[in-house]
Parts: sequence; C-alpha cells; structure tokens
Amino acid sequence: SSSKPVVRHQAEEQSDLPVIVAIDAGHGGEDPGSIGYAGSYEKNVTLAIAKELEQLINNEVGMKAVMVRDGDYYVGYGRRTDIARRHRANLFVSIHADAFTTPQPSGASVWVLSMSRADTELGRWLEKSEKHSELLGGAAEIIQDSRSDEVGLPQTIIGLTRDNSMTTSYEVSEGVIQELRRVTKLRKKRPQAASLAVLTSPDIPSILVETGFISNPREEKNLNWAE
Repeated sequence: SSSKPVVRHQAEEQSDLPVIVAIDAGHGGEDPGSIGYAGSYEKNVTLAIAKELEQLINNEVGMKAVMVRDGDYYVGYGRRTDIARRHRANLFVSIHADAFTTPQPSGASVWVLSMSRADTELGRWLEKSEKHSELLGGAAEIIQDSRSDEVGLPQTIIGLTRDNSMTTSYEVSEGVIQELRRVTKLRKKRPQAASLAVLTSPDIPSILVETGFISNPREEKNLNWAE
C-alpha cells in the first residue's frame, strides 16, 4: 500500500529477508557530544533513544535492528557505515541531540546526505578498486570478467545505486518528520541536506535525526524522559 514505509516496500519486493536498520547512537566513550543545560551528555541520550528504537524495530514483523554501538564507547565515523554495510543494512539511522550557545533554540530536524557530498564519496569509492566488490556484491565479478570499460560500468552502476539511495533517504526522512511532528516541536519542517561526517555512504539510504536541542532546558528534560 502507499502507506507502507518505502524501505520495507522495496525490500519485500526483492526477498523475504528482514529489513535491517542500522541504528547509530551519536558520539560515545571519550566523545561526550554536546552537554546539556543541566549537565546531560549527548552520548547517553542518543544511546538511550537508540535502544528504544531498537526494541520498536525488533517488535515489527519483518524488521531487524543492528546497533552500531550498544555501550559507552567511541566508534570512528568511517567505521559506523562500515558496520552497517557489514550487516547488509537497508537503512542507516544516526541519532543526535543538537546544541547551541544559547538555551533558546529548540526542535527536531532530519538530515540527509547532500548531492555534493555523495559525489565526493562516490569518487572515493571509485578510487579504491577493492571497494567495487564490497559495494556491488556479485555484480563486481561479472564486471571484472567482462571486456567492458573497467571504470565506466562500475561508475554507472554505483551512480544508479547512489541516486536510489538518496531518493529513498529523502522519502524516509519525510516519513520520520511526520512521526516526530506528533511528539515534539520541529526545528525544520522539511528534510535538510548537508555534508555531515557520519553520513558518508552513497550506497545505503542514510538519515541523521536531531532529536532536539540538549542545550534547551525543556528539551533536555524531555530527551531524558522515556515517555
């Protein structure tokens, strides 16, 4: 149906395998992230929210959650998407809690990879030929055995993968915003595109959710409140 989440809809068309969502709790370990008005650490808030999300996803038939980190330790930005890729994730969701120098700003927002950043990451993939097999799976063997242009065909396939990934990311972001609207104020009412360190995957639909401003006293309290 049209109301069915787009990631699940696409995955169900391809196979009966579960839709795998990689959940990335921002920061961790020696990186506390932002610190709230009352002293809350972003790394603790994001992990608590990630664990709630993990339970919700695992309670859904046909879905499975994978935690990028499940404790108070640091995971490098590059490794976060590598972990998602290793688990064959269909969607990567990074959770953060924004901050500002004054306590007034508030509200949630959802971010996606910008086209310019996607093109940069696509270029990095193409510079490392060993990444082709990681990204393309079995298709890479066919490409290597063929007498076609060694760069042109992989570039075309990866480019199509990137375009599909970015379209899916945007559609998922719009759905997430509609859900966030029911529980909190929105800082941005449309998905925002940016070059963000954690959104570096041109092949996995990826979004970053700023759940609220930890620097805002009211939102800091809400971010620490399970309800």
